[in-house]
Amino acid sequence: MKRVLDAEQLLARGRRVLETEIVALTAVQQRLQDSFVKACQILHACKGRVVVSGMGKSGHIGNKIAATLASTGTPAFFLHPAEAGHGDIGMITADDVLLALSNSGETPELLTILPAVKRLGIPIVVMTGAPASTLAKAATVVLDVSVPEEACPHNLAPTASTTAALAMGDALAVAILEARGFTPEDFARSHPGGTLGRKLLLRIEDVMRTGEQIPMVGPDSSLRDGLIEMSRKGLGMTAIVDGEGKVLGIFTDGDLRRTLDRDPDLRGKKMADVMSRNPKTVTADMLAAEAVRLLEASRITQLLVVDERDVLIGALNIHDLFRAGVM
Repeated sequence: MKRVLDAEQLLARGRRVLETEIVALTAVQQRLQDSFVKACQILHACKGRVVVSGMGKSGHIGNKIAATLASTGTPAFFLHPAEAGHGDIGMITADDVLLALSNSGETPELLTILPAVKRLGIPIVVMTGAPASTLAKAATVVLDVSVPEEACPHNLAPTASTTAALAMGDALAVAILEARGFTPEDFARSHPGGTLGRKLLLRIEDVMRTGEQIPMVGPDSSLRDGLIEMSRKGLGMTAIVDGEGKVLGIFTDGDLRRTLDRDPDLRGKKMADVMSRNPKTVTADMLAAEAVRLLEASRITQLLVVDERDVLIGALNIHDLFRAGVM
C-alpha cells in the first residue's frame, strides 16, 4: 500500500534542503579569496582550452561548467577521466589548463591521469571539498568548495556539495566573462539557434516582406482598391506611396474601423483621405528586437521598412516576428 504524502512534510523537507544549500553557498562565498583570483588569472591567460574533468556527480557538474565557459568566451570541453586513462589524455595539449573536480580529492581516475598532465607542465586548477587531499596537493591552485553538510538527511548523497561546485564554476565563468569584455552580441554568436541569438543577431531585413509581398497603393487609389490590396497581401495594412515609392502614409484595419465610425458611406473615398500620415517606419539594418520594442511602445502591429530616402522597401507585422522567434 502506498504511503500518503503529507503536503506540509513535503514543503518542510523542500525548505530544509534549500536552506542547507543556502548555508553551503554562504560558506563558500565567505572563503572566496586570493586562490579564486589566481584561478581566474590562469583560465583567462589560457592560450588553448580549459579541460574540465570529474567523475560521477562531479563529472555532471564539470560538464555544465565546461559548457558555460565555452558559451561565455572561454574555449573549454569536458574530458571523462576514465576515458582519459585509456587514450583520451591525448586531447590535452601543452597550451591547455586542467580544471579538475573531486569532492573527496581522492578520485582514482583523476589521480591516474595526474602524471601525464604533470609531464605536459600545464596549470591544474582543482575544485574540491578536501583542500588537504592528494589531488589538491598536486594543484597549481585549489578552490575550496567544502560544505558544512549535504542536504541529504543521511549526509551522503552529493547535494549541497555539487551545488557549491556548480556555483563556483559559474563564478569563474562570469568573472572571466567580464574581464574579457564579453558582450551580449558575443554571447549570441555562441547561441545562434537560441532565443537570445535570434533576438540579438536577427535583422529586420531577415524577416520583412519584400517585392510583390509588400502591400502598397497610390494616394489617388480608391478605398476599395486599398482594401483589396490589404486583403491580397495579408498584412492587415497597406502603405500609401507616391510615384517614386516614398511613403506618404499607412492604412490599417484600425484605420478602417475609425473611418467607418466617422462616415459609414465610403463611396468616393480615396486613400489620401483616409490614410494615417507619418507612420512608424524602420530601416532594414535594424535589429528585429528593436522592431519588437517599437511595436510594443507604439501599440501597433505593423511596420513599414524604408531606405535612406524614405522609399518603401519592405513591410512586416507582429506575426512575422513571432514566426522568427523574436517575440
